[in-house]
Amino acid sequence: MKAITLKTPGGGVEQLSYVEVEKPNIQDGEILIKVKAISINPVDVKSRTGHGVFNHTKVEEGPLILGWDISGIVEESKSPLFRIGDEVFGMVNFPGLGKTYAEYVAAPANQVTLKPENISHEEAAAGSLVGLTAWQALVTDAHIQKGQKVLIHAAAGGVGHIAVQIAKYLGATVIGTSSAKNREFVLGLGADGHIDYHNYDWTNHPREFDFVLDTIGGDNIDNSLNVTKEGGSIISIPSGLNKSVVEKAKLKGVKGSFILAHSDGENMKDIANLMKKGIIKPHIFHVYPFTEMAQAHLQVESGRTVGKVVVVL
Repeated sequence: MKAITLKTPGGGVEQLSYVEVEKPNIQDGEILIKVKAISINPVDVKSRTGHGVFNHTKVEEGPLILGWDISGIVEESKSPLFRIGDEVFGMVNFPGLGKTYAEYVAAPANQVTLKPENISHEEAAAGSLVGLTAWQALVTDAHIQKGQKVLIHAAAGGVGHIAVQIAKYLGATVIGTSSAKNREFVLGLGADGHIDYHNYDWTNHPREFDFVLDTIGGDNIDNSLNVTKEGGSIISIPSGLNKSVVEKAKLKGVKGSFILAHSDGENMKDIANLMKKGIIKPHIFHVYPFTEMAQAHLQVESGRTVGKVVVVL
């Protein structure tokens, strides 16, 4: 089968190599998925360069295949959860080795879910990692309640634009940050207000938010803490996770935590249900063919993607 392997981590997109490898054999509890669409995330780019979750992927010898988000068709099943011909999607083995940059992927059946018929493979793949990250942050960890006021940073980005939609579904009042040019996009997601993060004076903003989702990190964590209510909470999800978030938050009477999303088929069912109903809809910035994986990486690496980048086979 066709696959894309990583020659050596730490370099540019020239390290991505197109090869022929053996189709994976599945074990009990797994399904073999013929891939239709792959979603590319910032963590893909960071892992390619030896960062991100690369340390979680160095457990096997042989060619390293990156990737986690997929949508496709079940070709073989050793699980009672799915039958041959089922259309499924999800995030595979994150933060371990997903191996989704390939024509076929062996996936634990309990990590994916059925794709709604009214959702394309491209949309399904695009909603996996970002959907799980937003759901696990807002629902599982923060327990967002109706009437709370929520701040979503980088609200035009992958995780951010899904988080806005989920927070609105949960009944929160949502403010999203982005550049001025993406203001209408963020408001179009359902956000109640917008902040242009360029040169914004966070020190004079009131401490009004019950919850802040920080997808940026760095100095932005301090800005976020300045506007979070005492007794409120902040979750940071950048790859540069560190315990200083917890310590700084504690000094301000705020619950601070950092999370890394994990594969979960039950959570994927929740996301699939919301996508089926049109409550959340991934925005696809650009679709690339499998032969242009390098261009997909470069687009994500640019930091100027609105929504998601998808690769199709």
